[in-house]
Amino acid sequence: MCSTVTDHATEPADETVARLRATFRTGRTKDRAWRVGQLTALRGLLTEHEGDLAAALHTDLGKSEREAVRTEVLFTVREIDHTLEHLDGWLRPTPAAVPDHLPGARAWSLLEPLGVVLVIGPWNYPAQLLLAPMVGALAAGNCVVVKPSELAPATSALLARLLPKHLDSDAVAVVEGGIPETTALLEQRFDHIFYTGNGTVGRIVMRAAAEHLTPVTLELGGKSPVFVDRDADIAETAARLVGAKFLNAGQTCVAPDYVLTDPDTAQLLVAALVETIRAVYGDDPAASPRYGRIVNERHFDRLHGLLDSGTVAAGGGSDRSARYIAPTVLSGVAPDSPVMREEIFGPVLPVVEVDGLDEAIAFVGDRDKPLALYAFTRSETTRERLLAETSSGAVTFGIPVSHLTVPDLPFGGVGESGMGSYHGPYSMETFSHRKAVLAAADAG
Repeated sequence: MCSTVTDHATEPADETVARLRATFRTGRTKDRAWRVGQLTALRGLLTEHEGDLAAALHTDLGKSEREAVRTEVLFTVREIDHTLEHLDGWLRPTPAAVPDHLPGARAWSLLEPLGVVLVIGPWNYPAQLLLAPMVGALAAGNCVVVKPSELAPATSALLARLLPKHLDSDAVAVVEGGIPETTALLEQRFDHIFYTGNGTVGRIVMRAAAEHLTPVTLELGGKSPVFVDRDADIAETAARLVGAKFLNAGQTCVAPDYVLTDPDTAQLLVAALVETIRAVYGDDPAASPRYGRIVNERHFDRLHGLLDSGTVAAGGGSDRSARYIAPTVLSGVAPDSPVMREEIFGPVLPVVEVDGLDEAIAFVGDRDKPLALYAFTRSETTRERLLAETSSGAVTFGIPVSHLTVPDLPFGGVGESGMGSYHGPYSMETFSHRKAVLAAADAG
């Protein structure tokens, strides 16, 4: 049951947190029925306003209705459904063995909510990456402050209007705005902060959290490599890379960032990528309803500056006024070229030539640990070596990006690509404290 909606749009950050903390202290968010009610209400918001969300996402990022619904609305609905299905099991106390020197004693652990948590969302998937973490926070029994990205203003405004109408507005607050509003929030004491974005801001979040010894989850990014082996099915590899790389115009934290392969395979792969891009987006991707746009001019300028980092094999076209950069493949890319010095986060795919697996593993190992590593190979030995000799948030073989759609897999980075994880049971652990309990034999 939602409380009466009150306009808290101009409420100072300290009052917002104090108001939610007062709600948490009543104990009502710990009740299973409240948790289920909030998740069900959020699901209703998503399904009832699917069209509104798709329209806002098109305004912000040029997403097609199909892509918006699939990657933002339905993704989050599936996360809710999975959580509702398994919530009782996740909340069940976990028994622990008791050593012999405590005869008759019983031990177990249980999850308890942390309190008031802050979720700061990014602009590239401004609905999914704000609401999916909130699913875990609500399921765990917390009050939640959500901060949508100001760089996706249409989606931010829509969520700020809808969330208080559908959810318990005394337990869930939406704070819109930019740097000043985020800074004010970070000055408050939260019980957990969940941030999705880049490493620069991640460091700011972590420094602010340290003032209150607040734990953080940082979902960052990095240059996720793709290794294409000599034995890979080139046509299938190209199809799956195009689908994963150019989704949301490349503005996906787990998008393939660059390809590592030997010179002969590179030649075949580049030709297949060119052909696949044409098959998917047509001769003029700017006219394709399936292809999105860059979020703003600043990011357009950054990406446009990377187009000279190699030989343009496909794409290369752009229109600043439309925030359009064509799906682009660069061949002959040097390891120290500008496009290899930063996370691309856009529709530019460099192909870097290496001698083979040994050089590819060394190449990845010499750089920051990525959010994901992708490989196309038929060799079990190659797969085992990649698992054993590289470090990344995740590894997938033959199916890039799709690991985050598996709700029972943890999603998160390592090192520069982030800390902590979520989705499914891992969200429950992230937004809960696992309390240890020990009862003596005569404790009753």
